[in-house]
Amino acid sequence: MRIGIIGLGRMGTALAWQARERGHEVVGYSRDVSDDQELMQHGVVVVDSIEAMVNQLTTPRIIFLYVPHGEPTDEVSGRLRPKLAAGDIVLDGGNSHWQDSASRYDFFAEKGVRFLDVGTSGGISGAKYGACFMVGGDRDAFEVVRPLLLDLAIDEEAVIFAGRAGSGHFVKLIHNAIEFGMVQSIAEGVEMLQRSEFHLDLSAVLKNWNHGSVIRGWLLELAARALEEQTDFSSLSTYVEDTGELKWVLEWASREDIPTPVVTQSQQMLMLYRDPESAAAKTVALIRNQFGGHPIHKRQDSSGQVHGI
Repeated sequence: MRIGIIGLGRMGTALAWQARERGHEVVGYSRDVSDDQELMQHGVVVVDSIEAMVNQLTTPRIIFLYVPHGEPTDEVSGRLRPKLAAGDIVLDGGNSHWQDSASRYDFFAEKGVRFLDVGTSGGISGAKYGACFMVGGDRDAFEVVRPLLLDLAIDEEAVIFAGRAGSGHFVKLIHNAIEFGMVQSIAEGVEMLQRSEFHLDLSAVLKNWNHGSVIRGWLLELAARALEEQTDFSSLSTYVEDTGELKWVLEWASREDIPTPVVTQSQQMLMLYRDPESAAAKTVALIRNQFGGHPIHKRQDSSGQVHGI
């Protein structure tokens, strides 16, 4: 099968590699491709415009979008639709809001183009060696691309038709909410281990837990690998990147009166981690110093130099 991929970042590139490994032809386009020569050496045709990509695909065209959610996806969709024909299929593999995906379904349907929202999980390694796909849209469009998705998935159970437009990305976002809660739990466990009275090999402990224990899993495996590669935390910043997707789920759950204490707390911790210069945290320390004489701690840089708060 010959497919197009718009967005050759980490996920798009990994998916292009795997598609080629599975015998598919790939035409890729991206505004910024850092390793286009490597991709081309692997057999991926890299073009310099959406129009060039569309012209190299046969109908019904199958085109994946792996671009950031929101305005970038809207912008690409607006440029892509006029160049497509009825029956073509667009698959959004990014982490778009499910309501945006439902709107894009209608947007493409105006021209007879079929749109599928494809929640994609497994990270970069999954995209390269076998991913997990959650698909929303029309069943007939899904059946057209199902053989392709099965080729790109880790196994047959890793491809599911979730339902109508938007459902694929909704399922993926609930998946992300669970993921954040699990990651936060692992992180808290690591801190307790690290700050205990025992001199523990943190990576070894997590590897041990991943062999037969009830909490074994891929996130634990990734944590063990990371702790093996990074044994010294002193040079690390507490800043954690956040794309804001978890807030979508929590806003929806709040409207539906669904209690989410664990997921909500994981979002609160992300907010804390994003701001190592939190004025609120510093104010708490200052007030506690005023009424109780509690110490105000200074922070140090990597050279050991003391800085004021």
